Amino acid sequence: MPVPRKPPLVARAILGVYGLAWRAALPGLRRNGRLKDGWDARLMRSGPPPKADLWVQAASGGEAYLAWELARRLPDCLPGGLVDGRPPRVLVTTFTSQGMGVLARAATDLAGRVELLPAWFPFDIPGNMAAALAAVAPRAVALLETELWPGLLAACRRAGIPALAVNARMTPKSLRGYLRLPGFWRCLGPERVLAVSEDDATRFAALFPQTRTQIMPNIKFDRLDFSASAPNPALAALLPQVDGVRAPFIVLGSVRRQEEAQALAIIQGLLARLPGAVVGVFPRHMERLNAWEGLLERGGVPHVRRSAGAARPGSVLLWDAFGELSGAFALARACFVGGSLADLGGQNFLEPLAHGVTPVIGPSWSNFAWVGHELFECGLARLEQDAAGVLDALCALADTPPDRQDVRRRAESYAQSRRGGADAACQAVAECLICG
Repeated sequence: MPVPRKPPLVARAILGVYGLAWRAALPGLRRNGRLKDGWDARLMRSGPPPKADLWVQAASGGEAYLAWELARRLPDCLPGGLVDGRPPRVLVTTFTSQGMGVLARAATDLAGRVELLPAWFPFDIPGNMAAALAAVAPRAVALLETELWPGLLAACRRAGIPALAVNARMTPKSLRGYLRLPGFWRCLGPERVLAVSEDDATRFAALFPQTRTQIMPNIKFDRLDFSASAPNPALAALLPQVDGVRAPFIVLGSVRRQEEAQALAIIQGLLARLPGAVVGVFPRHMERLNAWEGLLERGGVPHVRRSAGAARPGSVLLWDAFGELSGAFALARACFVGGSLADLGGQNFLEPLAHGVTPVIGPSWSNFAWVGHELFECGLARLEQDAAGVLDALCALADTPPDRQDVRRRAESYAQSRRGGADAACQAVAECLICG
């Protein structure tokens, strides 16, 4: 276990400036639509987070699913599945309402084996974060992917609580930003880093040379479920039938604000070349729904919100319900996964494969380089260089979809050799819980 110690004087001065910057930013953050939910909890005005054995920080919905998998497997790494004779108490914090929705389902799913406690992540103001950590009093803190928060890391260092970065990834761009203050970050480094690729591990080692760094498989491979299941009838009912056959359905998933104009051009092209098709649009952030409606209206594209009922052939179904993207993939002939046409690093494009659908992405996928180029080389995914290429690929796949069973079988074989990340992460966490 780490020895409690204060950060050096220079680091404490930087943390002081960092805290002042947070407080100066609060009035602007108060107007942010994504932060309005749980505002008092983020400032701890409604009380601190609850006491727990483990604190996991999961930024949003995607990381919340990883936290769910981590918590699900944690009892298997503990003596008798227990901590002090009871199921482990796991606090999982998140920034977004989507993350909170996932965690609420996880808490129900794990009841009896794990006491999972969803909560809003407190704003990383150093003094507030120290109070939050003291209230939770965890034996360990697990930071998923790239959740490196100075206030929380400094509080862990002062309290002697081990912080672990698990399923950790870091882009070259992020590393360059962190290295503007290398001494500051090095004195706050986590106790251990489990990175998802050799390149990510190298970048973490450059930032935290004293930290024990190793490679683990990505938990996202563990989360892929290749068991065949029938499409959700409620979602299938949203798609019209033409001459007794369901209209071709193309999904644009996790579309980010910076690529909306390109996505609109793809939609217009799809409806022109596939006149009877329905395009399902899933904005990455729900607060963009109104902006999307305006965009579609200005583009002359007929559309309806998913909550309003079924779509017509040759229109857009704008999804305003969170958590149904997987079910939409099960109905789709083709799909595009966003965050990849703008320079954003991409979003997770593995899930369509579990439904036998070949994902199409744009050129930006650095956040998912750990997946490997082999996925594209063997044709399980399509990598295109611009919106025109994405449009052509979607039209080709929608016109002649690959056999779902074959795609699912090949993708399962690809994923099987890359599983084991959740077990590796849980083992590292369990060591801290047992020693603590």
